[in-house]
Amino acid sequence: MKTLTILFFIFSNQLFSQDLFSQRIRKISTRKKAIFFDSGIFHNGSDKRPSVLKAMRHSYSAKNGYERVVFDFEGSKVPRIYGNIASKSKKIFIDFFGTSLNSKINSFGKSKLINGIRLFPLSEESLSVEIDLKNNSSADIFYLEKPGRLVLDLKI
Repeated sequence: MKTLTILFFIFSNQLFSQDLFSQRIRKISTRKKAIFFDSGIFHNGSDKRPSVLKAMRHSYSAKNGYERVVFDFEGSKVPRIYGNIASKSKKIFIDFFGTSLNSKINSFGKSKLINGIRLFPLSEESLSVEIDLKNNSSADIFYLEKPGRLVLDLKI
């Protein structure tokens, strides 16, 4: 029994962790492509630049069939972005490098597709975001400049 317990602790990390090596990696662009994906890694490939997340907002469009989530940044460009859509756990994880959090950021409010958004200011150099989805959803992700914004269009 003792050996079984030790083996469980050794291999439990592999049992419950995400296999990021098998996921497709996508570079997001500055325009909407209307290509929705439900899993994988995404990034914008930009240089690390200081930024501040100043607001989050969302709206649902029944006509278009998706909910749009927008992260607004101070300045004309977005920071370096790295994220993962984890469909099994119904979450989207996003890291904004070189990004701090505006102390006046408001709550997200009620959403049709999202249970909640958690912000983790890891340091003055990094901000992590965890989006908890109500259902397995797919996303079209792109960014805009002048002003800098990250846009996620989510649909079931």
